[in-house]
Order: sequence, then structure tokens, then C-alpha cells
Amino acid sequence: MAVGNEFDLFMENIYKYTNIDLKKYKRPQMERRLTALRDKQGFQDFKPYFEALQKDQNLFHEFLDRMTINVSEFFRNPNRWEVVEQRLVPEVLKKNKKIKVWSAACSTGEEPYTIAMILNQYLPFSEIKVLASDIDDGAIARAKKGVYHQRSLQFVPPAYVSKYFKPLDNQQYAISEDVKKCVTFKKHNLLEEPFESDFDLIVCRNVIIYFTEQAKDLLYTKFSNALKPGGVLFVGSTEQIFSPQSFRFATYDTFFYQRQ
Repeated sequence: MAVGNEFDLFMENIYKYTNIDLKKYKRPQMERRLTALRDKQGFQDFKPYFEALQKDQNLFHEFLDRMTINVSEFFRNPNRWEVVEQRLVPEVLKKNKKIKVWSAACSTGEEPYTIAMILNQYLPFSEIKVLASDIDDGAIARAKKGVYHQRSLQFVPPAYVSKYFKPLDNQQYAISEDVKKCVTFKKHNLLEEPFESDFDLIVCRNVIIYFTEQAKDLLYTKFSNALKPGGVLFVGSTEQIFSPQSFRFATYDTFFYQRQ
């Protein structure tokens, strides 16, 4: 079977098995990444590799991990998080006592925990609720554990490190139980499943870049519908929306879009 056809069949099989539609991701990057992973595991084509994925949970979670690019840090791009802490959150809390937040495609948890720490500057832990979702069970399990290498904390303000983290052995740090209790994690497929609504803030960063233009348009529409009027979508530093008005967005700040 030709290589292209073989990958097409692999994508179809993955969709039937997991409900993950690889056709909505940019094909060259996805095919290159998964071919390298397949080769590393000693398979010469995708048919036996898919059969092995169904039988071996470790292999399957490695596939999910590579497919979803689980790279994250606390306070990634710190000056963008300053917009959240110093402008966005105070504006929301002037109008409402609570703030509804979703960290979409949250990976291993650094992002929703960053949000919870920021909210704690304004609210007691008992009033903070952050929804966090990802397609990868393995990433969610690591997020719930809440233990991170020191390099993930490089952008965390020192006062936050001392207040919200406990140092462990081997340059590891544990996030505080108070912060962990603020975040609810759930498995969720952004492209295939419905969204909750009435969010004040949705954070979805460094994920949309991997999708096709058609899939991006679908997601921006779904995010817009999930935000309340005046709610804000916070995207990654390579994910500028070029015609925000077509999704009922206006620019709130650099990489922030406000629902009209």
C-alpha cells in the first residue's frame, strides 16, 4: 500500500477507535511526527502499529502524548499573564463576585494552576473554580498529581513559588493542595464534543496552531459561543486571529479576544 494511503487508513482507524479526527490537524507535521514515533517503536508501517496501539496502553498513551504536544510551563509568556492578573480579572470582578474560567487543552496542568494562583490574589480558595480539560488521560493524570520539575517554574514569581509550592527531591516541586482543589479536570475532545457556556475567560494556548484552517474556524466559533458577552479568549503567541469580527470577537489585548 502506498505510504499516503496507509496513513489515511491509520487516521480512519484512529477516529473509529478514539473519536480523534487526525484529518483536522495539519497533515505534514502530524504525519512526520507519528511516522517518527512509529519507526522508533520498530514498526515499518501503520497497520501493525495501530494493532499494537489497541493492545498496549503504554504505546497508546505515548501516541496521545506525541499527538497532543504536551509542552507547558507555569506563567508561559509572563507579560501576557500580567494582562490576566492586572486587567482582566479585576474588570470581571468589578461586575461579578465570581469568575467562570476554562483552561482548554490544559496538558499537564501548569496553565489551570497558574489561573488559580492568579485568582487567589483576589478571591479566597473557597470561591475559585477552574475547569480544565484535555484529550489525553496521561496528561490529566500528571496534572492531578501536581508535581513538576524546577524548569517548569522558571517564570513563576518568587513570592508565588514560596506560597504555592513545596520543594521535593530531585528538583521537583509539588503544587499546594489548596491550589489543586480549585481545579476540576476532565477528559474532553475540543473538536468533537460540545462546550459549556457563560465563561468569563477561556484559555486555549499553543494548540490551535496544529489544526487545519477549517478546524480552527470551527473552534473559534465554538469558543465564541461558549463565552458570555464581554468574555475573553486567550490564545498562544503564534495563534493570532486574523479576522476576529467574523467570530464576534474584538481585540482586547495582544492574543486576547473579547466576545461582542
